[in-house]
Order: sequence, then structure tokens, then C-alpha cells
Amino acid sequence: MSIRIIKENIYAVGVIDWDRRLFDELIPLPDGTTYNAYLIKGSDKVALLDTVDPPFGQELLENLQELKVDRIDYIISHHGEQDHSGAIPRLLAGYPMAKVVVNQKNKELLKNHLLVADGKFLVVADRETLSLGDKTLEFIFAPWVHWPETIFSYLKEDNILFTCDFLGSHLATSDLYAKEGPKVYAAAKRYYAEVMMPFRPLVTKHLEIVKQLNPGIVATSHGPIYDKPKYILEAYADWVGEAVGNKVVIPYVSMHGSTKVMVDYFVEKLMAQGVKVKPFNLTAMDLGDLAMELVDAATVVLGTPTVLAGPHPSAVYAAYLLNALRPKTKFVSLIGSFGWGGKTVEQIAGMLTALKVEILAPVMVKGLPKEEDFRRLDRLVDDILKKHQGVL
Repeated sequence: MSIRIIKENIYAVGVIDWDRRLFDELIPLPDGTTYNAYLIKGSDKVALLDTVDPPFGQELLENLQELKVDRIDYIISHHGEQDHSGAIPRLLAGYPMAKVVVNQKNKELLKNHLLVADGKFLVVADRETLSLGDKTLEFIFAPWVHWPETIFSYLKEDNILFTCDFLGSHLATSDLYAKEGPKVYAAAKRYYAEVMMPFRPLVTKHLEIVKQLNPGIVATSHGPIYDKPKYILEAYADWVGEAVGNKVVIPYVSMHGSTKVMVDYFVEKLMAQGVKVKPFNLTAMDLGDLAMELVDAATVVLGTPTVLAGPHPSAVYAAYLLNALRPKTKFVSLIGSFGWGGKTVEQIAGMLTALKVEILAPVMVKGLPKEEDFRRLDRLVDDILKKHQGVL
């Protein structure tokens, strides 16, 4: 059982998934995750805030039985994704009188994805309240952090804000509350980079809403919750702000060694100038690690050989991720080799349309780099230094 008391009549009843190592068949989970659900017993009504991933539905029911919950009046669905809503059908089977509280967009999602019957919903509006008797929930629409239907719930009397995925982390831990330190910080940054960074302007907006509410506790849907929210709010303010670091991230792939020779030389020259450098061999890359480094990198330089007149497929994947994650990176360039020609530069540039970046002169060489090619790399290093001086 993983039942914990947050405050009187407010419980964490979700489950810990210690062993999950991949999310959405895409995102690595080196530290597992949690599916946080919360039970609020009001003087008149009982509300369950979110459920869990479907394989853990029985464990959630057992947690509720351990608390002797004989009725649930409302199941609050903050977000339609199955790691939070997937056990709703199972909960409705166990508590058939419950209403699923949603906004209109989430209603349509749950009808389509979970086949929840139309008559089971209670649709609420932005800033609408729901009384549980001596406790009141206010619903705050928070679209695109990170799906269009996401909402928060604010428990007024206890000053607790339930933020769903916002401010969360994929971190399996027995700690109810986040303990400040590198482990929690890294997990939260990784989560921000992978999930929230593509929506940075809206994240900024909702961050201000949270600050205005000034909750005493921020209860997220993944990872430990925050009884000292200032820690995570300050971290997010740093990540979403416009400031970048004197850092160059270099995702690269090399087939026959030519591009690797260029990358190694380039890394050494940047380091000699005091620039923080993080190369990523795309054949052995953790997506989360790359995403984290992109959060505050001033420059990204992609390294690729030419394959069938275009970039290597791994470089295409990296360019796609860069464009999708939309970091606040200011400059992008390309280095690599080719055999006889191709359209590598044009194809990569055409994939970065979502980024507001300046593209610095690429360095593409025929075969192994020669003396003049190394000088071109030197000039790219000088250009990056000048550009960084202008934005740092």
C-alpha cells in the first residue's frame, strides 16, 4: 500500500511504478515514476483526484478499500492521458454513483479513448467551484501543459494546488515530499525538458497563475509533491526565462570516422575557450539527457555524415526532436562530411522551422578533414564565441 496523509481527510492514494523504464515508447525513465492520485473527504462529498495507469487500477482500489472508502461522489480528471485517467472505467465499476468531473475537451477525449458513457460526466467551466461540504475545489483551466484539456484543482480551505503534470517529475520514490537536492532537481528538469519545454510560453503563463495563488502545497501527478513550492517555482522560472548558458550541445553520428574527427577537434577548441560543451553520440543517446542539456544551451551544432545525398537518419531524428522540443537556443550550425555531394545542409535547415534561431555557417567537408577544414572549424568556434558574448 502507498497511502499517505497530506492533511486531515486528504490522502495520497496513488501508486509507485518502480520498474517502468520507458514512457510513450519514447521517453526513458531511468528512475521509474509514480501515478499520483488524491482522495479528499469533505463533510458532504468525497472526491478522487485522478486515477492511475490501467495496470495499477486494482492497487488503487485496494488503497481506497484500506481507507474504508465506501463511496466516491466525484472523480476529478485533470488530464485525459491514460497514466492519469486510464483506471476511470475500473473506478466507475467499483463506485457506480461517481461522476467524472471534466472540462468539455476532456469529456470528448475520455468518451473516445476510454468509452466512458456520456451520462457519467459533470462538465465544469474555468474557475468554477465544486463544494464537498467543508472543502471547496476551484478548477483552473491550464491548456497545453501539456495537453489541450489539462486543468488544475485548487483546494481553497487547505491551500493545496493539484497541478497534474505541471511541475512534476518521473521519479519513483518513497518520499511523499520532494527533498531539495540534485536528484529531485535533475528529475524535474528532465521532465520539464521532455514534456513541458515545447510549450514554454504557456508554461510561463501558468507559472504566473501558480505564483499568484501562492499555494502551501503543490501536489503533482508524477513524482514527489512540494510542501515548499518555492523550490520548484524558482527552478521553472530559470528554465522558462530567456537567459541561456555559455554552452554548446553537439548531437552527432559518424559512420566512417570523418565526422567524429571533426567533432573531437571542435569540442577541444570550444573547451579551450572556456565554453561548456556536451557532445551526444546519437547511436547511444538517452533522449532525456539530450533534452535536459538543451534547456539552457545557447548553441546546438549537429554533426552528421551524408547518406544517400542527405543527413544520416539519426541526425534527422535529432533535428526533429530539436524542432519539436523548441528550446530557447539562439544559434544552430552543422558540421560533417560527404562523399560526393548532397543536400544535407538544406534538409536539416528545412526541419528547424519551429525554432527562432540564427543559423551559423556550416562546415561540411569532403572525406576526412584537411588543414583548411580545421581552419573553418576554428572560424566557427570564433563565431560562436562572438555570438555568445552578445547574448550572455
